[in-house]
Amino acid sequence: MIIPALDLIDGNVVRLHQGDYDQKRDYGNHPLARLQDYQQQGAEVLHLVDLTGAKDPSARQIPLLKTLISGVNVPVQIGGGIRTEQDVAALLDAGASRIVIGSTAVREPSQVQSWFTRYGAEALVLALDVRIDKEGNKFVAISGWQEDSAITLEQLIEQYLPFGLKHVLCTDISRDGTLKGSNVELYKEVSQRYPHIAFQASGGIGSLDDIADLRDSGVQGVIVGRALLDEKFSVKEAISCWQNG
Repeated sequence: MIIPALDLIDGNVVRLHQGDYDQKRDYGNHPLARLQDYQQQGAEVLHLVDLTGAKDPSARQIPLLKTLISGVNVPVQIGGGIRTEQDVAALLDAGASRIVIGSTAVREPSQVQSWFTRYGAEALVLALDVRIDKEGNKFVAISGWQEDSAITLEQLIEQYLPFGLKHVLCTDISRDGTLKGSNVELYKEVSQRYPHIAFQASGGIGSLDDIADLRDSGVQGVIVGRALLDEKFSVKEAISCWQNG
């Protein structure tokens, strides 16, 4: 499944380079029109990141997110600085189908595990950004990639499997925003090791060839952000490429 993504700061569609707020490209203030266009082209799930809310949870763009979700007819998953149960509840109340949780899943596992118990595994996505060292260890980075945790991707997944973990969005940080292709081997390895988890590949998609490369990797979703904004290809072309392998 192709999952088009938009990052939002103060209502504007933006892209950060490698998570850096000082290196952002602005794509205008028409996120709803973009989402509706993506849906019209066949997208079955959409992905939003509230970067304003990630930086300052008190400034979360709830009214905007409500408008965007109600303006489309497909499920929308939302992330961006989810730190408390109030954040989860507010976004679910706003109509989000799934909440994407990153650093908090590493820092506060018992808290996030309680959310799995309360809201169900279908409502939550763990967003695990990994930095792979020379030995091949996949350390999970936190705080918008500003720091590395001492925990590996596998260790974190094992912590959540008993709570029914179903959805994992996995990014190889070195590829994000580069348009240089995905880390196909990473996705093959984790999909084979955890066949019951629906992995979403994220980072590095710059061409239809990059999507084709992921077809046999085992991932169930491919997040595409910048390539669509830069008009490297359309959602329709991406879906066709993904399905016609």
